Amino acid sequence: MKKLFTLVALLACFMGAKAEWVEDYSVDYSAYNGFPFYVMGYVPEWYDGIMTDFGALYKYVQVTDDATETSDVTVKTNNGVEYYKIVLSEPGWHQYFIADGIPTEVGGSYTVKALVKASEDCTINVNMGWGWGDGQQTGASVKIPASSEFTEVEWSYTDIAGTSCNLVAQPGTCQATIEWKSLTVSHNEKPKKPTVWQEWLTKDGQPVVIDTKPSDIPTYMGNAEFGAWPDWSLEKNAEGININWRGDRTGEICAWALTMGRNAGDTGADGSLDGRARPYPADIEAEEGNESNHVFAIHADQIAKIDDDNSIQWSNQFWIQSPQGWKEGTQIRIKFRYKAKIAAKTGTQIHKDHPSDYLHWQAVGDVNFTTEWQDFDKTITFDGSQATGWSLAFNLCAESTVDAPQPANVFYFDDLSWETMVLDEGYFVAGSNAKEGIEYDYDNAIQFEYSADDGCYTAVVGEAEAYINQVMISTVRGNDGAFKSNTLKPSGIIKSDPDEWLDYAPASLAKLNLPGTGIWKIYLDDAYKAMAFQLLEGTLEEPLEITPNPTEIVIHGKERDFTSGEQEGGTGQPWDNQFFIKAERKLASGEATVLSFKYRSTVSAKTSTQCHGEPGAYLHWGAIGDVNFEPGDWQEFSKDFTVPGEANDMQCIAFNMAEIKEACDYYITDVVWALKDGSETLINMKDGRNFWIKEGAGTDPYQMEVPEDDPTGINNVVNKATRSAVIYNIAGQRVSKDYKGLVIKDGKKAVVK
Repeated sequence: MKKLFTLVALLACFMGAKAEWVEDYSVDYSAYNGFPFYVMGYVPEWYDGIMTDFGALYKYVQVTDDATETSDVTVKTNNGVEYYKIVLSEPGWHQYFIADGIPTEVGGSYTVKALVKASEDCTINVNMGWGWGDGQQTGASVKIPASSEFTEVEWSYTDIAGTSCNLVAQPGTCQATIEWKSLTVSHNEKPKKPTVWQEWLTKDGQPVVIDTKPSDIPTYMGNAEFGAWPDWSLEKNAEGININWRGDRTGEICAWALTMGRNAGDTGADGSLDGRARPYPADIEAEEGNESNHVFAIHADQIAKIDDDNSIQWSNQFWIQSPQGWKEGTQIRIKFRYKAKIAAKTGTQIHKDHPSDYLHWQAVGDVNFTTEWQDFDKTITFDGSQATGWSLAFNLCAESTVDAPQPANVFYFDDLSWETMVLDEGYFVAGSNAKEGIEYDYDNAIQFEYSADDGCYTAVVGEAEAYINQVMISTVRGNDGAFKSNTLKPSGIIKSDPDEWLDYAPASLAKLNLPGTGIWKIYLDDAYKAMAFQLLEGTLEEPLEITPNPTEIVIHGKERDFTSGEQEGGTGQPWDNQFFIKAERKLASGEATVLSFKYRSTVSAKTSTQCHGEPGAYLHWGAIGDVNFEPGDWQEFSKDFTVPGEANDMQCIAFNMAEIKEACDYYITDVVWALKDGSETLINMKDGRNFWIKEGAGTDPYQMEVPEDDPTGINNVVNKATRSAVIYNIAGQRVSKDYKGLVIKDGKKAVVK
């Protein structure tokens, strides 16, 4: 691969400087008069600038002509949308945004501080997300204390894999009133080498010489002073359609336009868009009132619905095209001047290497045009998790609807300028050793060099005074976020054997654990997409012998109340009885583990599973799936389990043992929970300290205690918490805990007054 530049390690300007606390995002809710974010079924209310969640006994229904539920109480969002406030007879699960548009760096760690108070102690889950697919959120368990005064509550996230994030509070069925006053998101940033920028489009109209393009083509000009597009850019076919927008020279035009009624074509192999207009090089016109200056002009004369599959909002578009694609994590600085004949708001998107080839809805946000020239200057970090990006697209009819299209308008652009982060390209490796305090130095990552003797690329990482046991291998160098975004991950278990080749594939934030500590030689064959590892100096770890934990765990699942789905007013939940396997450490999203055990029960019973932090601190609904217990002989369970992105920093797998209503005793033994590569057991192999039990609604999880004379723990567990919380009247009918009179409780008669 060809390098764009040679990295010069002039680090004196920042070496030795202390890390600084950097605030990335803040929101003071008093700046709004209603909920300012996207509504996900629940609408926090506003009182004196305080965002208030009144708990799970309410839901909100948008006020519409066909609303099936109404109430006397309505709530308005910040943009004036009204919702009916509906009282529920039983708690409903709820969630809502508390922040959006947080700028983040791939691989970054962030701390959230919120001024908040609650009517009672509560623990809620708060997801930080950068998308809505699997693995695109990471959770945190947040404890909010009961208080009459606002309290600063702090929590953190690590290894964020996106570049623009939101925060979603998930109180679930919590009935506490939670009040939010303000929130900040920050990180502790180490000094970095200054970013090196390559200006692709120049403000003065001079061509940029790029060694990957023919030197005789004067392209990449950022304003319209070159007078007109080259003849080749305006080539048309027999039907008069411009044919270059999907040709080899697409990247050589910086300003493309699409308007209805112009450059239209039929569906065909030439790349036309189902009969709609096709992009063409934007018009160049003299600026009104300043004839000596030329600008790009887009005449959006027709604004109407395109067809069933394309929105009116992008019926007219403009693109600022880059001459080269952007890898994930690349920083891009976009500058231009802009105005319109009529003031209007436009939306922006990222497109691929051909204008109109959509990639992602999130770009630089909305751009508000006025009738006067404005300057735009913004730096973004490209999230290329889907594909390579090439252009910034403007949806010129963002405010149009089918019933109320915008008026015809003319949009003007001038002085277009791309500045992209300069990165080394190739293969690079950085190493670390957490036990010895050796951190990754991405700026000085070692480059792989081709070895004729080995017939592949090789690199040696680690030094005699700095042994390493973990590496990251990337295809770029020059920026921490870009390095971590473009890493490679091998399949299978890494061994010290140059003949043990493992296929690899791109994988963001791939940290590779090595089976030993020392100096490592890494072999990389880019033709076959495979790599191998060899310990040159140091110590290989002895193979870890992982044996099943012989502790026999017994969970006395109590009969639970009816759930709301079984009986009106029921308060029972599948998690009224629970069992937790707690790892010795927190687990990061993406860590691959294997879980196995033997199990049986006194009656047939399904259990669902979840990811938790501490026992009872819910993070994510999914873990190892359902486990179906049966009476009789021991059954055997074994399953690979990879920590979901939504459960970063999880420590427990929770079994919900009240999926069935009746009481049931569950038996589990011979538990193994270990990393899939066999390098680490996540629980001890002899006693019950990694096992926690909750028996009955309203009780707290307790940790197994194993006396010295009972190494299996079975006697201790069987005899603990066996008494029933169920109450019966004298006729043998089950009654609530509030029942007054003669009752039978724990097999004994008692009088409740």
